[in-house]
Amino acid sequence: MRAVIQRVRSCSVDVEGEPYSQIGKGLLVLLGIKTDDTQEDIHYLVDKIQHLRIFEDEEGKMNLSLNDIEGEVMIVSQFTLYGDCKKGRRPSFIRAGKPEEAECSYNEFVQVFRSTKIPVKTGVFQAHMNVRLDNDGPVTMLIDSEKSF
Repeated sequence: MRAVIQRVRSCSVDVEGEPYSQIGKGLLVLLGIKTDDTQEDIHYLVDKIQHLRIFEDEEGKMNLSLNDIEGEVMIVSQFTLYGDCKKGRRPSFIRAGKPEEAECSYNEFVQVFRSTKIPVKTGVFQAHMNVRLDNDGPVTMLIDSEKSF
């Protein structure tokens, strides 16, 4: 499981041209699920994201977490995070989770995140979405449950 985390001042998701969800200050989490992700992967990423200290304190240092700032999180599925571009010009998505299994993992990830009491909004799994964000910094982090980067 891997995630692209972006610190945002605000973020909104439209589905089929209609507003679907929005958050204020917090994190946008673009979540990629691979074929063999487990409960352990879900809990690792939720814990890491929840406690990641990437918000500025009063001295301007990245020292505060989502909990500390009482921020929100927007979770959007993005299978393309497992796109492999090593060969040729067309990405291979062979490592990306099959839609039925990935949707279960996505929903579980959302539920585990909601259990932290952090306000959570989402996109729609497998939908074409327009994601708008006011990237704060910009601050963007990559996290992988395999700890490959």
